[in-house]
Amino acid sequence: MNRNMIFLPVLMQILLTILVFFALAIAKSKALKLGQVDLEKRALHSDVWPDFVLKISNNISNQFETPVLFYALSLILWALNAVDIYALIFAWGFVVTRFIHVYIHTGSNYVPARRRVFTLGCLFLLLLTALAFRSLIAPSL
Repeated sequence: MNRNMIFLPVLMQILLTILVFFALAIAKSKALKLGQVDLEKRALHSDVWPDFVLKISNNISNQFETPVLFYALSLILWALNAVDIYALIFAWGFVVTRFIHVYIHTGSNYVPARRRVFTLGCLFLLLLTALAFRSLIAPSL
């Protein structure tokens, strides 16, 4: 198996983050055009933006939480030469949950659904962590 394949889901996660940044820029432009922002306070107060902007802004913050663990685990697995079919399945599973999370968070923002998808993503991270531990403790398995 080509261990470099672990970087495909990593690149997709990076692309997702960039797309959310673009969505934020578009949403902020829309809010400004609609006159929904207090221009005097916008530099220091994020709460001056309407809810449709805040949802995207909050999601940007989320892209630098659990995905950071995903990036680290991907590099660890790659460095340990421990990328196998399970690592790829779990990595893609995590990225898919992030896409779904963005869709929910920036759309309906229905917290119970968002929480379930987040939890599933964390499970994929836990499984990736277990693979890294397995590789360190019993590298021949």
